[in-house]
Amino acid sequence: MIDFENFTIDWAEVQNWLILFGIALGTFLLFLFLSRKSRTFLRRRLTRRMDDDLLANFLAGIFATLVIIVGIMIILRIIGLTGVVSGMLAGAGISAFIIGFALKDIGENFLAGILLAFKRPFKVGDIVDIGGVRGQVLSLNLRDTQIKTLDGKDVFIPNSILIKNPLVNYTIDGYLRYDFIVGLDYGSDYKGAMQVIDLALRGIPGILEEQKKVTVRVNELAESTLNIEINFWVDTLDDSIGDLDIKSTAILSVLTSLEKAGFNLPAKIIELKTHKGDSLKTS
Repeated sequence: MIDFENFTIDWAEVQNWLILFGIALGTFLLFLFLSRKSRTFLRRRLTRRMDDDLLANFLAGIFATLVIIVGIMIILRIIGLTGVVSGMLAGAGISAFIIGFALKDIGENFLAGILLAFKRPFKVGDIVDIGGVRGQVLSLNLRDTQIKTLDGKDVFIPNSILIKNPLVNYTIDGYLRYDFIVGLDYGSDYKGAMQVIDLALRGIPGILEEQKKVTVRVNELAESTLNIEINFWVDTLDDSIGDLDIKSTAILSVLTSLEKAGFNLPAKIIELKTHKGDSLKTS
C-alpha cells in the first residue's frame, strides 16, 4: 500500500521540470519554424540559380531535416540528457550499423533519391514510364517519387525502384513522336495516296513541321492491304493542346482526305476454299 501520509511533493522540483519542459517545447517549436522557413527560402534561392525544381526541393528537404536533428540534440541537452547525446555520438558507428540494417529499405531509398536528384534523369513535369507506370512527375522526396498517371491516379514509387529498373522519359528533350497505320487497297495509286496523306497533315495545330519532319512510308505488304505508316512529332513543352488530341485530329484528317480523294480503305479480307473443290453449301 502507498503511504499517503508520508508522501510529499517537491513543488520546487516540479516547477524546475515544468520550466525545462517549457524551454524544451519552445526550442522545438523554434527549430520547427526555422526548418520550414529555411526549406522555403532555400528552395526559392536554389530554384532561381539551378532552374531545376526537382533538385532544389530535394536539397531544401535535406537541409530542413538537418535543422530538426540539430534542434533535437539541443533539446536533449536542455533537459539534462547530455549523457544520452554523448552516448549517441560515441556509439554512432554501432548505431548506424544496427539502424542501417533495420531500416535498410529506407536508407536505400534515401541514397537513391540523392543519386536521382544529382543525376536528374527527369524533372518536374516530365512524362515518364517506370515499370509500366506512365505519368507526369510531380515531386521527388527523400523516400519516393510521386507520379500522376494519365487517368489521374497518384502513384508513389520508392526511389530504389527507379535506380534498379529501366526508366523511359518521353519529354526530356521536348520532342515526342506519334505514329499510326493506314491500309490501302491493292491496285490503288499508292504514291498519290501518300501525297494526299502528307498534305492532310500539313497545318494541323501541334504537329511540328520545321524542327522535325512528317514521314509517310510503306510499312508492310499485309494480307489485304498495303500498310502505310505515318510518323509525326509534337512539342511536349507546349501545353496549349494535348498530344492525344493532336493524334486524333491527324487520324481524322488523313481518313477524311483519303475518302474524298476516292481511295478505298478495305477491311481484312478472308478467302474461303472448299475441301477438294467441293461446292459451298448455302442455306
